[in-house]
Amino acid sequence: MTTARSSKLSRITAWPCGRRTKWLVVVFWLIVVAVTGSLAGKLQGAERNDASSYLPASAESTQELNLQAKFTSPNLNPAVLVYTRPSGITAADLSKAKTDARRFAALPAVHGRVVGPIPSKDHQALETIIGADLGYNANISGFINGLNATASAGDPGLAVHITGPAASAADEIKVFKGIDTTLLFATLAVVIALLLLTYRSPVLWVLPIMSAGVALTIAEAVIYLLTRHGLTVNGQSAGILVVLVLGAGTDYALLLIARYREELRRHEDRHEAMAVALRRAGPAIMASAATVIAGMLCLLVADSADISGLGPVAAIGITVGLIAMITLLPALLVIFGRWIFWPIRPRHGTPEPTANGLWARTGHAIAGRPRIVWVITAVLLGCASLGLIGFKVGSLTTAQSFRGTPASVAGEQVLARHFPAGGGEPVAVIGNAGSAAALRSAMAAAPGIAAVSAPVTRDGLVYLQGTLTSQPVSQAAFSTVSHVRDAVHKVPGADAKVGGGTAVTMDVESYATRDRNVIIPLVLLVVMIILGLLLRAVVAPLVLIGTVILSFGAALGLSALAFRHLFGFAGEDTSVPLFIFVFLVALGIDYNIFLMTRVREETISSGTRQGAISGLAATGGVITSAGAVLAGTFAMLGTLPLVTFTEIGFAVALGVLLDTII
Repeated sequence: MTTARSSKLSRITAWPCGRRTKWLVVVFWLIVVAVTGSLAGKLQGAERNDASSYLPASAESTQELNLQAKFTSPNLNPAVLVYTRPSGITAADLSKAKTDARRFAALPAVHGRVVGPIPSKDHQALETIIGADLGYNANISGFINGLNATASAGDPGLAVHITGPAASAADEIKVFKGIDTTLLFATLAVVIALLLLTYRSPVLWVLPIMSAGVALTIAEAVIYLLTRHGLTVNGQSAGILVVLVLGAGTDYALLLIARYREELRRHEDRHEAMAVALRRAGPAIMASAATVIAGMLCLLVADSADISGLGPVAAIGITVGLIAMITLLPALLVIFGRWIFWPIRPRHGTPEPTANGLWARTGHAIAGRPRIVWVITAVLLGCASLGLIGFKVGSLTTAQSFRGTPASVAGEQVLARHFPAGGGEPVAVIGNAGSAAALRSAMAAAPGIAAVSAPVTRDGLVYLQGTLTSQPVSQAAFSTVSHVRDAVHKVPGADAKVGGGTAVTMDVESYATRDRNVIIPLVLLVVMIILGLLLRAVVAPLVLIGTVILSFGAALGLSALAFRHLFGFAGEDTSVPLFIFVFLVALGIDYNIFLMTRVREETISSGTRQGAISGLAATGGVITSAGAVLAGTFAMLGTLPLVTFTEIGFAVALGVLLDTII
């Protein structure tokens, strides 16, 4: 049975590196890229970055939004324009604002939906609310630029600021457009630099990068096709896809190339050397990829569409990356021959340098005092986890979500100084028309509501809007939404639903908290089962999971200290700990798998103690390089000026480095 299975595995691993079949493999991948290349470029246009698309149909704010289509366009995205003059608004300023309002009302996307200009109580500002029927993916940036050009024309002493949902969307779109350029090129630059340092070869790095690039293109094409059948993809998952495919794919390439280089010293024929390398390293690579895929697919149980959508996006990226690295990369390496390692080409019969290298010496040092090493390591990691004490986890305000101060945030701050902070993002209530008066009274009595609009009735329903006294995305605003829900739900026969931008954000946080509490234990269970099957043991998986949990806690604790004292962030978004956990457990366990599979292989011939030392000597260098590559790629998320991206990138990079060392 074992002989038959081994023979079958040998035939499979010989295919990508066969003397003739290697060319068929390369041609196959070229055809696939040619067919899917145009589809990959369409992925960004299929992204859904509006917060309401993250929620399930059962969310109250989603139900309100569906009913709201009877009263307003579902694509309504208001902009709030604020004119300010510190010395006081003049009659000429008011006249100009009224003229601008008439021009805005005539715009095709507005259709007359303009409120104001409304003078502030301190007589230093005017507010105009412009209802734009643009949705999220339309040309919002062009619309905002047009408003700004019209409002800014004239007296330079009258300052103009634009905020509200439309302006915030324009700033976010500007950031997400950078994913296809800034993030991709920054990640490639880091990977290339680290590969040059690892291989000390001016040419070898090209093949892993080429294979990873092919995998990314095909993965993006497949994901784009799935978006047409209901898969939710946003800028966050698209950005993570880039770093995941390039980072994890390069990790698999590093492990394969390291083993191939070993076998080139033992076999004169490079085809045979690659076949052996695939047979030896392939199971570890596939097991680590399977662990990541299983961990990512656990996200499918999430109620939040942005979290559940990331699961298949990441799983597809890892799957395509794995297939490319065990088929395309071996074929390319064999085609180019030994010279691709120039100037340090592994010659047949030469000794393997890792046998007496740094990690061999490290293994001997640890073997002399294993208990002291693991106790001290565990204590230090536990102490690092204490950095989480007192750190805020929850929804961030719009201002807190950006690194720096984009125009919409600056406008929001100006608006809050002169008007009720929630004027541009009202709380919406829809209920039965027969309860209109009772609903309006209940809403007006709720704490945190400054004013309530006149009822609008249609098709047996009533639509009300309430102005918040606090900023739309804040704990005070969330409390107001809760008060409004409590009040209107008590109105007999009203069947009221409460929504609006603040309610959407609040529901997103609530569902993200639920998803975190469900998914984290599930990921641990799934990964533990996979490790148990791989290692055919019970205790070893528990030990490996324990090291990853410790490093996760330490990474999050140290990151919290950095976020608070180094970056000055207000806290972490609710979904950030979940993303960090899933990536660190799924990806961090890779290095344990790489090490333990080699240790098991060496133990068969050398015994447990020497097998552990030999396994560390053989894989220590490649694991270090792989950890540096993966950490470097995730750190590139920090090139985007969004706090959530920066937090995920920093914490995962730090955690990966800790996993690598541990």
